[in-house]
Amino acid sequence: MKVFIPRIIPEAGMKLLREAGLEVTVWTEKRALSKQELIDHCMDQDALLSVSSRIDATFLNTCRHLKVIALHSVGYDNVDVEEATKLKIPVGNTPGVLSAATADTAFLLMLATSRKAFYMHKQIQKGKWGFFEPTANLGIELYGKTLGVYGLGKIGTEMARRCKGAYHMDIIYHNRHHNQEAEKELGAVKVSFDELVKNSDVLTVHTALTPKTKGVFDYHIFSRMKPEAIFINTARGAIHNEEDLKRALEEGLIWGAGLDVTNPEPMHADNPLLDMPNVSVLPHIGSATVQTRDAMAVLAAKNIIAGLKGQRLPNIVNPEVYEN
Repeated sequence: MKVFIPRIIPEAGMKLLREAGLEVTVWTEKRALSKQELIDHCMDQDALLSVSSRIDATFLNTCRHLKVIALHSVGYDNVDVEEATKLKIPVGNTPGVLSAATADTAFLLMLATSRKAFYMHKQIQKGKWGFFEPTANLGIELYGKTLGVYGLGKIGTEMARRCKGAYHMDIIYHNRHHNQEAEKELGAVKVSFDELVKNSDVLTVHTALTPKTKGVFDYHIFSRMKPEAIFINTARGAIHNEEDLKRALEEGLIWGAGLDVTNPEPMHADNPLLDMPNVSVLPHIGSATVQTRDAMAVLAAKNIIAGLKGQRLPNIVNPEVYEN
């Protein structure tokens, strides 16, 4: 059985694939494959272990011979899951193992933004660490503030735990359903989206990208937030409108923003957000720890191995493929 991997993944996953007796081909050039190149490489393969590739209907129908597609991610908005299901191709992801690392990144962005840390570091590099002014470059404190979580799942709960423990923050959240565990452990309170927007001192996004959440944080929403609020997004860049965010910051509608995800990605080097004092931007490194990436590679490999054995994937995005 043959597996194609369009980027280098951690050895922990590769070891499992080799031990399973699979023939693995890895694309090692540091550039993304084009849509046609990905199709060409998969034509004689049995499985695809995808890292960031766009898996659309054209790819799926051309490569409908694939027995399994395993994602090296928890998110699957880059996959046409409906089409994969129609073609009976199981799609696996890597949930759970990156919750702590991503929450750490959200917490980092919150703290860095509150103290203008990224901006002040750049000032040192520019030789502008000079005359001391007691009223210049002041940040804001977080103790006792209200954290609003848009999508209180595993990652959102980990972020809430950090904020509760470090800064005794009150936790409010907006979900489709109650998170009873977080309500009991953290005193989290489920509120309407309008209440979340109006009452959050820090609003952190941890939801999946769906047609409903795409672009939901636009100028209208930012204008309803507190002027001292910080907006954090470590989920998907398309959940916020970047031009509207820039405008809201320029007009002082919100105090600051911390982004691990942007739209587009990569962010252009001349993006004005990068030069704003109260904005912190990272290049989508939410899961970028040795331990987390190893765990993701292992889960992805286990999905591949199960799929090629005709077994149910341990972490399946489209369980409907097993019906009938």
